[in-house]
Amino acid sequence: MSTGDASTLPSSQHRYAGLEPLTPERLYHRRELVFLALAGLFLGTLAMLNILGITRFLNVAFMIDGSREWTYKVAIAVGVLPYPLTFLCTDLISELYGRRRASAVVYVGFALNAWVVFILWLGGVWPGFEAPGAAGQGVFFDLQRLAFGAVAASMVAYLVAQLVDVHVFHFWKRLTRGRHLWLRNNGSTLVSQLVDTVSVILITHFYAGALPIDAGAGLWPQLLAFIVTGYVFKAVVALLDTLPFYGLSYGLARWLRLPPPDAEADA
Repeated sequence: MSTGDASTLPSSQHRYAGLEPLTPERLYHRRELVFLALAGLFLGTLAMLNILGITRFLNVAFMIDGSREWTYKVAIAVGVLPYPLTFLCTDLISELYGRRRASAVVYVGFALNAWVVFILWLGGVWPGFEAPGAAGQGVFFDLQRLAFGAVAASMVAYLVAQLVDVHVFHFWKRLTRGRHLWLRNNGSTLVSQLVDTVSVILITHFYAGALPIDAGAGLWPQLLAFIVTGYVFKAVVALLDTLPFYGLSYGLARWLRLPPPDAEADA
């Protein structure tokens, strides 16, 4: 059976002309391996940031003399460092596998948060070998207290922000009829990061009381400084991941024999 000249093939087939043929079984395993890698990276990063969370705040302006003494500190929690990667993962899953699978990963991540909380709670109530009068003291309990604060903040913010990311991503995809991959990647992430940052800062302060707040200065200007700093950091990282997102989207679509991104625009 003739396959025809490559130049006469539909655009999606022409894209894969010359690639090795894959059996359905091998193609299935390849696609599931990529999904597992993206979901695993997403969930592993999520667990890590919830444990590290607000255990330490980093001085973003450390290169400027006197920044430690500023009333309005330019600071981000250490748990924020890997967080933008979670949005890259959900955007790739949305692009390659669709909204349902991306939303499923978000819900599993929410359940993972609950699992982390349960283990931290169980580790605290289970009797240990602390000296009399030292119950509730030590490294574990310090970590537990801070992690509870971080998880309480992130469980609300995470679920809302990640679902916003998935739905806004597909909103832009429908609105642009599959065109402008950069717009749905950055548009969804920037909106969801704003939701996440505001939620985390407010909950971390009012519930966990863990922000390095100067009691002698106005509260809301300091909270606004934390929100702006955290959001700018996340936004810059989100914009920087546009090129990796493009490269991975097109490269993985080709490797997995999926319709290329923006294929609808060529139809």
